Amino acid sequence: MTSLDKATAATEVSPSVTAAPAMRAIVQDHYGSADALELRSVPRPTIAADEVLVRVSAAGLSRATWHLMTGTPYAMRAAFGLRGPKQSVIGQDVAGTVVGIGADVERFAIGDEVFGVGRGTFAEYAAASPAKLTRKPANVSFVDAAAAPVPAITAMQAVRAAGIESGQRVLVSGAAGGVGSYLVQLAKAAGAEVTGVCSTSKIPFVRQLGADHVSDYTAGGFPSEGGPYDVILDVAGNPSLAQLRGALTPNGAAIIVGGEGAGEWLGMGRQLRALIISPFIRQRLVMLMGSQSTADLDELASLLADGTLSSRVDKTFPLEHAADAMRYFESGEVRGKIVITV
Repeated sequence: MTSLDKATAATEVSPSVTAAPAMRAIVQDHYGSADALELRSVPRPTIAADEVLVRVSAAGLSRATWHLMTGTPYAMRAAFGLRGPKQSVIGQDVAGTVVGIGADVERFAIGDEVFGVGRGTFAEYAAASPAKLTRKPANVSFVDAAAAPVPAITAMQAVRAAGIESGQRVLVSGAAGGVGSYLVQLAKAAGAEVTGVCSTSKIPFVRQLGADHVSDYTAGGFPSEGGPYDVILDVAGNPSLAQLRGALTPNGAAIIVGGEGAGEWLGMGRQLRALIISPFIRQRLVMLMGSQSTADLDELASLLADGTLSSRVDKTFPLEHAADAMRYFESGEVRGKIVITV
């Protein structure tokens, strides 16, 4: 396409999009609890030449979305809006159908079923970069696909950073959560002996994920069954660095995933301490913040398609009940993932 063509035809859209100038979306004007979320009619997103428009079928609720709703840790507001969110429509994980393509987009065509990460996905339509999407496998539902992108790719990157090998002993804290449920599956697929940590009521769920041992953190103390561990994948954020190091083998590795349990101001205190001391000890203490790439999304699609990974969806909520979905997320009772259906 020539530059003149691009200037005169910024996007290609399907007829169904041009017929609907507005859409339903979950909007928040200020940081806060689930009470800040409202269902409104808003204009559809305008896509740039290097973006696509997705008709949303399902959107995953991740902890990252919860952080953006609450505006915590407070340091994140420097990037996402000091007084209120710059992006008023919430949501990141998405699965749906491409209905609009920018003039520079070659990776997708109208009608492609995709999943990945978009902008404001708790809505009927969402804009996304093609680099943050991949094609949805035919044998994976929109709901299961929408559950996966942020948590599953974070888990993939954590396992990669740990360098897990067959026969190693691996501990997963927060094993019943979004990231944790994928971590248990990936560690088992790598041939590890896996211990999952969760609350009493979630023990059967973690066993179903494939964990060899399950430790109930409500019983007190740090898990010892199955240890000492070659690798600890810490998602929950509850163990101190001293506890992590004490449970590791002398040359073991602890991958601290995300910023949970690190305070509501900076959210990175424990991770920064790990970075400081790691060069001076034999054990590896690694801070990991997940990010999405085209290569990882393509790999995730293959893992879902061949059954190596499966999304464990606890509950689905229709778009108009997104606030209830967030309240359920906050309850601590979730096993796996929550998905919003549109």
